[in-house]
Amino acid sequence: MVERTGEVAGLATHWREAPADGRPPILYVHGVPTASWDWIPYLERIGGIAPDLPGFGRSAKPVDFDYSIDGYVPWLEAFTDAVGLERFSLVAHDWGGLALGLAQRIPERIDRLVIHTCVPLLPGYRWHWVARIWRTPFLGELFMATASRPAFKLISRQSNARPGPLPAEFIDRLWPDFDRGTRRAILRLYRASPPDVLARAGVRLGELNCPALILWPTEDPYIGPEWGPRYAEAIGENARLEMIEGSGHWMWLDRPDVVEKAAEFLSD
Repeated sequence: MVERTGEVAGLATHWREAPADGRPPILYVHGVPTASWDWIPYLERIGGIAPDLPGFGRSAKPVDFDYSIDGYVPWLEAFTDAVGLERFSLVAHDWGGLALGLAQRIPERIDRLVIHTCVPLLPGYRWHWVARIWRTPFLGELFMATASRPAFKLISRQSNARPGPLPAEFIDRLWPDFDRGTRRAILRLYRASPPDVLARAGVRLGELNCPALILWPTEDPYIGPEWGPRYAEAIGENARLEMIEGSGHWMWLDRPDVVEKAAEFLSD
């Protein structure tokens, strides 16, 4: 695995990549508040390319970027062109689900799709309690301004299915990146995404023709287990749903075998 930097759509961009063993290239899109390092277990096992989205990790965090679904989708398309991904598989988690907007935009270029507990681009979703704070003016800024490593560690206890906070190495990777630019990007992204915007972003999911694997945890406190079947229904006959027992929001931390499930599907 190597780390690279370059310019994409005028923004300094950092990404990680590893050989994909002859299979179609794989694009991984991370969620909030992580970055490309979230995909290291997948890159080491399967290979592929994982960028830090604008506003996250070691990529640029400009004040004037459009931190919304409509802003990220064209940037992701520019990234695939910049790194030479003509036809590729797409793997997404959490807010990485905004890449489903890219899949609907260029369906002919998507080989396979793996969805891990992604933000629902579907009607009827109600934001979880932390997101509702972030979406509230002044309260969200106050929450971000007073955020601390111990507080994050405490809140992260609900993210796992296993007892205790997220692993120390996970928090050690996350916290240095959680700077003012990332906090601003998170607030803008959530505030640009009311329920009607989410629903509108997924209206063409049923037009995707590629095989899709939906890996959904049973114990996610942010996006409930009912949304896995909802995604499968929206995508249709090409989708296969697998509920992952005993796992939380970052499934592969509770159930490392999830990485192998994705690997088998992507190489089938």
